[in-house]
Amino acid sequence: MKRYIKNIIPSAVLLLSMGFSSCIGDLDVTPIDPNKNMDLDPEALFNMCYANFALEGVEGSGKANIAADDPGTTGLVRELFNANELTTDEAICAWTDPGVTTMNTNEQGASNAFLAIYYNRLYSGISVCNQYLTVAADVDATRTAEIRFIRALQFYLAMDAFGNIPVPTMISNEKPVQETQAQVYAWLEKELLEIEPLMSQPSVKKSTDAGYGRVDKAAAWMLLSRLYLNAEVYTGTAQWAKAAEYAKKVIDSPYQLYTVATGNYSAYQKLFMGDNGESGASVEAIFPVLQQGNRTAAYGCTTFLTASTHTSDMKSNGLNAAWGGNRARKELIQKFFPNNDAPVGEPADLIAAAKDDRALFWSKDRTLEIETTDQVKDFKKGFSVTKFTNIKSDGSNGTDTGFSDADFFFFRTAEAYLTYAEATARLNGGRATAEGIAYLNRLRTRSHAVNKAGYSLNDILDERAREFYFEGQRRTDLIRFDKFGGETDYLWTWKGGTANGRNFDKRRNIFPLPASDLSVNENLKQNPGYGS
Repeated sequence: MKRYIKNIIPSAVLLLSMGFSSCIGDLDVTPIDPNKNMDLDPEALFNMCYANFALEGVEGSGKANIAADDPGTTGLVRELFNANELTTDEAICAWTDPGVTTMNTNEQGASNAFLAIYYNRLYSGISVCNQYLTVAADVDATRTAEIRFIRALQFYLAMDAFGNIPVPTMISNEKPVQETQAQVYAWLEKELLEIEPLMSQPSVKKSTDAGYGRVDKAAAWMLLSRLYLNAEVYTGTAQWAKAAEYAKKVIDSPYQLYTVATGNYSAYQKLFMGDNGESGASVEAIFPVLQQGNRTAAYGCTTFLTASTHTSDMKSNGLNAAWGGNRARKELIQKFFPNNDAPVGEPADLIAAAKDDRALFWSKDRTLEIETTDQVKDFKKGFSVTKFTNIKSDGSNGTDTGFSDADFFFFRTAEAYLTYAEATARLNGGRATAEGIAYLNRLRTRSHAVNKAGYSLNDILDERAREFYFEGQRRTDLIRFDKFGGETDYLWTWKGGTANGRNFDKRRNIFPLPASDLSVNENLKQNPGYGS
């Protein structure tokens, strides 16, 4: 934990753990009782706002500030993955937890424990940001803008997942009022435009540099571009030009695509390795969520993404943990092998056959198909994903083989390239413009994939899958392309609960509000399609 805190504000000391309580059943999750006379350290609060993305709790591994049977399940990145990958054509999990099994088949309800954890993790983080803004907004203008951004990002994730949500922006004993997705969108746009001028200039850093892990203007541009890219979903009115405008700001910033390979490791692979904060890969990391195994000891971030995708029959992932849970659905593999001709082998074999460095899969002793409910529970049914690892680019393991050193790059410059290409294509009759083609081909060149002369919107969607699989974006992409809920033209394995896939109601494009919060806040109304 201390390494994470050190890299945000070096002198900070956490003083707040005794007041950081669960937010289950309480949307207005005030982590510290405002009626208690406590000496609040602004720097500790500042760090806690960031730490909500990286840690399950402030007391180390196995201790979370969100109520759960297994504290390790409460990490934000872990539940971001569950919500936005397990419900799509990319990932499926072998574990039998009800929260997982119903997301595998798009049958989740208001009692889904992992959706409740995700919701409460976001609102817990929002409440800490509100606490900081209540007691320390006047301490430093740049830090205040950062915390407003961190809060806005968590509101964005909540709005994207749950649609009609409360937007509590201050510490209060009043129960917050629910707002529509369009209203939340309007608030987010206004908030981000207000804070962007107050944030620091874009600056690429490594983990050895002061301020590594803190957000700057490029993060605001990145979130604005994502907000505008999905504006038609959230409000009914498209904002393609604005999405392209803010993506271009990121592209023209100091942040760049990382293109340096090392030994047997490609530039793409190094983005997800144990030394990605030190190797130079962080030139692409607009918001790195910091991890170091011997200090952060978190089960819910890249440790989860690494351990849950491996078993002991695979090459070492740099951890002494291989949990055998998450693996690829057939449709993800088909993005690299459209003719179903993937070879049997290790990642090097699949990369060579796909002619794409991003094909980080293990097919040895695996099947492509997942045909029965029993096979859903069998990790070896479906190809394994080796994208995240705790191995460093010199071949050594991370600092602690129990927990990962790999930072999670929440925003990457590559996203700006794909956003610009898609937004301008939508303004160009559904075909990529010359500039969009150039940006897409830069991504493919980085991964040694063959360049293309043109791209349709569906091509761009497939390119997003190849670039960002298992990074928590897929559900949002499929919804924007009208390929998730409703009478779509796209099915995938176990979509809607059948082996060959079937459509499900479009109302499931947003998740249900947790039953625990509905029961204690009469201001909330359940999202349509999930009962009262």
